[in-house]
Amino acid sequence: MPIDPSAIVSPTARIHPDAMIGPECVIGDFCVIESGVVMGRGCQLEPHVFVKRWTALGEENRISAGACLGTDPFDKAFTGERSYLRIGNRNVIREHFTISRGTKPESETTIGDDNYIMGSGHIAHNARVGNGCVIASCALLAGYVEVEDQAFISGGVAIHQFSRIGRLAMVGGKVRVNRDCPPYFLYSGLYNEPVGLNRVGLRRAGIGREDLRQLKEAYRILYSSGLKMEQALERIEAELPSAHARHLVTFIRACKRPVSRPGRRPRHEMEDGE
Repeated sequence: MPIDPSAIVSPTARIHPDAMIGPECVIGDFCVIESGVVMGRGCQLEPHVFVKRWTALGEENRISAGACLGTDPFDKAFTGERSYLRIGNRNVIREHFTISRGTKPESETTIGDDNYIMGSGHIAHNARVGNGCVIASCALLAGYVEVEDQAFISGGVAIHQFSRIGRLAMVGGKVRVNRDCPPYFLYSGLYNEPVGLNRVGLRRAGIGREDLRQLKEAYRILYSSGLKMEQALERIEAELPSAHARHLVTFIRACKRPVSRPGRRPRHEMEDGE
């Protein structure tokens, strides 16, 4: 049966006959759920939520009024073929947030588990968001952006396509991200410059004192030692054995875009005479 008997569905909601609505779901007034949608146990949709075709939600997701999930991608290359949005479990997606499905046929946008996504922002096609992230209001994630677990993206942040945000990184308010942000660090300023460890986030995540010490030393080696990037990474590998330091090195080595560094503006954005 497409709609489980235990689900509570408003009489004003419109659900396509082949959509699958799991047990104990609550579908509010004037929601629209298109064909090919799958919704797991205990999901709650407030009024006026639009879940478009080929979107899958896991269990216990809470979607606030006016959100639109699985929109066609904002991409001129999109030609209408089937693609997907896949959302995990226990996510909160607040008012008027939009998330697009993939651009290429059979590709997907993925959102993990336990994320808190605030209102009036957008996650674009083929983005990948991990677990336990916070994405604040009016944040904009472009196509193919990757966000690792427990990252914090503040309000008004704009992230350029293909950029990567590392685990437990925090990007400050209204920062524009056009370079990859390695994990565990705090980023501020117009040009997403690293300004130290994300100490509050690391402590809340239970990162111990010795790991914090090693990450602080890794930050110093990366940005204050005067070494070239590969030399700095080799030194971190040799001197700092923690799993977090290794993850930092692995992340940076996998970067295909420039890596965020302090006090370095793109040359084409410098003022005349600089």
